[in-house]
Amino acid sequence: MMDISKSSSIPTTQLELSISCQNLPNLDTFSKSDPRCTLFMKHLSEREFRELGKTEIINDDLNPHFVRKFVVNYNFETVQRLRFELWDIDTMSNDFLGYHETTLAEIVAFQGREYVGPLMDQRGRSAGTITVVAEEIANCKRGVYIKLKGCDILGTSWFTKPQTFLTLWRSIEDGSYSLVYKTEVHPSNHKPDWSVIHISARTLCNGDFDRNIRIDCMKYKMSGAHSLIGSFNTTLNDLTQRFAEPSRHKLTLTNTKNRSTNCGFLQLMNLEIEEEVSFLDFIKSGTQLHFAVAIDFTASNGDPRYPESLHYISSAKPNPYELALNAIGEILKPYNSLNVYPGFGFGAKLSPQALVSHHFPLNGNVSHPYCQGIEEIIMHYRSTVNQVTFYGPTNFAPVIKSTATIARQYDAGSSYFILLIITDGIICDMPQTKQAIIDASHLPLSIIIVGVGNDNFDAMDELDSDDHLLEINGKKAVRDIVQFVPLRKYVNSDGIWLHSMESLSKDVLYEVPDQLVSFMRAKGIKPKRTAP
Repeated sequence: MMDISKSSSIPTTQLELSISCQNLPNLDTFSKSDPRCTLFMKHLSEREFRELGKTEIINDDLNPHFVRKFVVNYNFETVQRLRFELWDIDTMSNDFLGYHETTLAEIVAFQGREYVGPLMDQRGRSAGTITVVAEEIANCKRGVYIKLKGCDILGTSWFTKPQTFLTLWRSIEDGSYSLVYKTEVHPSNHKPDWSVIHISARTLCNGDFDRNIRIDCMKYKMSGAHSLIGSFNTTLNDLTQRFAEPSRHKLTLTNTKNRSTNCGFLQLMNLEIEEEVSFLDFIKSGTQLHFAVAIDFTASNGDPRYPESLHYISSAKPNPYELALNAIGEILKPYNSLNVYPGFGFGAKLSPQALVSHHFPLNGNVSHPYCQGIEEIIMHYRSTVNQVTFYGPTNFAPVIKSTATIARQYDAGSSYFILLIITDGIICDMPQTKQAIIDASHLPLSIIIVGVGNDNFDAMDELDSDDHLLEINGKKAVRDIVQFVPLRKYVNSDGIWLHSMESLSKDVLYEVPDQLVSFMRAKGIKPKRTAP
């Protein structure tokens, strides 16, 4: 789930938006469109929409129900205009499917709880419909862990073993359902054993333990036309009572469409409900955020003596590198009591005769590359621009490995590291960078890549693995630790902010809280209790 609240005014309440679509255009030749929804917002005082977040991609489905929700602040006193865009996401290109514009107030006030609006393509033609369900978020901080295993699933035997997966749906006040979780597709097996389902009680049932939950067992088909095997209706309280009684661990699947009262069973193997800890819980208990910077000094940035260069130093206005440093450093300052950060450069020769360096300290002190605050980093950055010879190639792996070496020494939850890489170009060591990220994915580390200039940054989205974990040579990352943001979305070529500096820093850093919590959870680390 994405917390994408960006308003500076006090919210009346927080809303969760669930998205589904109907009858989307099919733009693929041999399969169906692979849709993803992107949400944009603008207030009455703003000229342009700003992106708030994206759902996951659903393959081969013209009637998608998206699992990933949007969480927004609803302000009664302001006009919050929304724009929903649907895109067909393919390997080689992304194709526009349709859009719908409305206001958050119209969604909230819509009769019947389900807001349904028309999608239009770029020519103004009908492109299907979008359904938005808005629900006020309950104050519930419990996490739910459910382990289910299939048994005697209809259509499976020792000889026929279709691939299966589970979907979890929560009921809405009007009697409809909202998709909240989808398991992995289990390989062909007559007794499928899915991974543990971890979901917040807020997402599963909005904190209401007596709200109806429907569990569907689905037969997977490559075409996307998955078929229902059977369903089971329950509540969180019912599951808790069942788990306490071993004789009630079997959940009977039924299918009203074919009037089958027994489509197999789901075996309730485990159920745990525990208090969910948050990013703020760790910060309040003393976890420190450590910020490291790596700056791209490759020749593709341009000669810093001329205004066209991304590294041009001017007293009139900061360059893109300085803009990124100021915006992100300012928001991190309160979370590190020492306000000390290491700063590095890469892709330059430290002297005309030297070999290119892919990792050097901005302050020139190899044994102590630390700077006091963002101001000192910028001071050493400006000095470095005039001293080094810009060169190349653009290699990320050395600085990632160096930061990972430091993070590896802090595995107990007291410290968490954020590596900011500011770059203008395409990565030249992509395989090595992927491997370095995968190796670092089990460490207390997040990597933020800010792209400056107008180069093609498509390869960066591959590292920012929101929809699937990064993988290379059969080795997969433990968790997603990379966030990529192009600076040009926030600042134009004249250095004029299209949106506020605060919006850049928030968008760049909004994944860090979840990444920190996911690391702590994987390591079984709890926030330290503080004295009252």
